[in-house]
Amino acid sequence: MNIAAKSLEAAEGRSFEDAAHFDVMIVGAGISGIDAAYHLQQDHPERSFAMLERQATFGGTWRTHTYPGIRSDSDLHTFGFSWKPWKKKAIAEAPLILDYLDQAMTEQDLHRHVRYGHELLSADWDSDAARWTLHVRRLVDGREIDVTCNFLWMCQGYYEHREGYTPQWEGMEDFEGTIVHPQTWPDDLDLTDKTVVVIGSGATAATLIPAVAGKCRHATMLQRSPTWFAPRPTNDEFQQTLASLELDDDVYHDIMRRRVLKMQQEIVRRSFEEPEALGEELLAAARAHLGPDYPLERDFKPSYRPWRQRLALIPDGDMFQAIRRGEASVVTAKIKRFEAKGIRLDDGSLLEADVIVTATGFNLLPLGGAEFRVDGETVRLPEQWLHNGIMITGLPNLAWTFGYLRTSWTMRADLVAAFVSRLLSHMDAKGVRSVTPALREEDRQMEPRPWIDPENFNAGYIMRGHALMPRQGDRGPWVNTQNYYEERESLPAADLEDGTLVYR
Repeated sequence: MNIAAKSLEAAEGRSFEDAAHFDVMIVGAGISGIDAAYHLQQDHPERSFAMLERQATFGGTWRTHTYPGIRSDSDLHTFGFSWKPWKKKAIAEAPLILDYLDQAMTEQDLHRHVRYGHELLSADWDSDAARWTLHVRRLVDGREIDVTCNFLWMCQGYYEHREGYTPQWEGMEDFEGTIVHPQTWPDDLDLTDKTVVVIGSGATAATLIPAVAGKCRHATMLQRSPTWFAPRPTNDEFQQTLASLELDDDVYHDIMRRRVLKMQQEIVRRSFEEPEALGEELLAAARAHLGPDYPLERDFKPSYRPWRQRLALIPDGDMFQAIRRGEASVVTAKIKRFEAKGIRLDDGSLLEADVIVTATGFNLLPLGGAEFRVDGETVRLPEQWLHNGIMITGLPNLAWTFGYLRTSWTMRADLVAAFVSRLLSHMDAKGVRSVTPALREEDRQMEPRPWIDPENFNAGYIMRGHALMPRQGDRGPWVNTQNYYEERESLPAADLEDGTLVYR
């Protein structure tokens, strides 16, 4: 029986008892939720907890996306858990990642804590009882169940898993072929002898193109404007040498993680301080794969500095190699409209297609789209402020794991878990039942800023989602830096008695 089938069987057989109560409820059984459960179990074994997961199995993103070639866009030595060494290739496909997560959950006895097939609809906080009542739908039969908890830990990710973002272009209904979004890839889609056009040039397109190239008639990446790509060997000389030393797994994992983080830190620094030189190096790396005659500036030199949007990783230059072999190509142009046989471009030419893949991104969905009420009053997230990028004003006893957009997601999940664990211990020591972030008097005149500074990171789904998200301010702890190299120092040292946390 495969992983998904085993988890679905568990989902149908394990639900909540009526009036069930837990000290902590973790929402989500992806990489964030698994990491939170591990740290909670290690640091607070006396606390009861459960993990609530809408999908039929664990894995989050790695369960949602099933398109060809789905793989990590981060190095697994940093994307993997700090507490479970990653032993395989640095850039891994979804099956390897799911197997790793399964092993991690089995080793830590976490499977029994998950309630699969349960969707959080809304949550009500009662200040007198100091607890959340979670209104949950059991998907197998549609029954709605109420479950209570003292502390709510949101680890459900940041986007709508049920559908991706697809812009509406004129004439889409006229297209005679198939239009598909990677997030809802049909199991029976056969690309044999098909001409495929992938709209978009982010990490998804960079994964899809080499995965289908050579298996379909031809694959074209259609982009409105270029994206920065970073070709990287999946197994370099340093890694091979280190592996040959027969080190303990923990030692090998730690050295590789430190090396990757150091490399990432230098790239991020250079993206701000010497973006032109970094850009030229990325173009030179592309040229080494594509050859001297390819028009790089047309297709692979963006107008923005590297890392202002995600730097799409290309393991072993696979997408560039597919282009050089003639199995794939890039078209940089704007879409005028869809037609029966393909896409009419703004220069008047027709880009023929049998299958059009809209690799156009996510729909941002803060806190899983659930509604939150405190003592009967609805809390509107856009009116609230982020506290250390983890807690939210107006929401007592709630933490949110949101990872990094540049450094691996899991690096921040670890820091958030340590912060939450320390906060719970602090509450125990104070003998209090609730904690809520609140602006101090000196914070009340802060100018609200978007939750992610567009000058820092301006990916499309981030820009589209600003109006849905809590705000950040201009001073700590209200700044959401998205900088691991700062937060690895600041979060462990964060003052829990600086007046921004109200305990009761």
